[in-house]
Amino acid sequence: METGQKAPIGRPRGFDTEQALERAMRVFWEQGYEGASLTDLTGAMGINRTSMYAAFGNKEDLFRKCLERYTEGPASYGARALREPTARQVATAVLNGAVRATTGSDSPAGCLGIQGSLAAGEPGSNARDALIAWREEHVSLLRDRFQQAVDEGDLPPDADPNLLARHLMTMANGIAVQAAGGITRDVLLQVADMTMRSWPPATGPAQPDA
Repeated sequence: METGQKAPIGRPRGFDTEQALERAMRVFWEQGYEGASLTDLTGAMGINRTSMYAAFGNKEDLFRKCLERYTEGPASYGARALREPTARQVATAVLNGAVRATTGSDSPAGCLGIQGSLAAGEPGSNARDALIAWREEHVSLLRDRFQQAVDEGDLPPDADPNLLARHLMTMANGIAVQAAGGITRDVLLQVADMTMRSWPPATGPAQPDA
């Protein structure tokens, strides 16, 4: 190439990458990681495999991008819940958010974070590990929020933030599995309400030492 000559500009992609990613996310959400074949994914995205690899990488790379999109979209109720003023409101928002996200009429039933790893064998081990880390991150964020509630006197001093976070995520994950099995939103909201009946009572603002 002669000095000063510009490198050729690549051809622009002939598809909307955001739309393609949204469609791929829904395929993974509905069929899981291993259940979603490259043919399923590229067919839904409206592109060929060469274009998919060029834009998103391999299937595992694409899945990770879809998981990020899911976290920032359908599962964003989790981040919003952490901003609620009390631990009880946080927990209620998580459970109700899980119900609504997994029973939407315009989206697949269940949760991508659960469906994605079901029946995942050795070929899907990296995706399964990514989902385990994804779920553990949510537990960690909830644990920190509930520790804050204990420190502020919103939760009793003997409350276990880690156990509460684990219990809450177990219930939210169970709601997702039930939703994938066809259990209705009304029933799952009742399950969420029942769960909250055993939530530790608020103790009020921390009192200064006498």
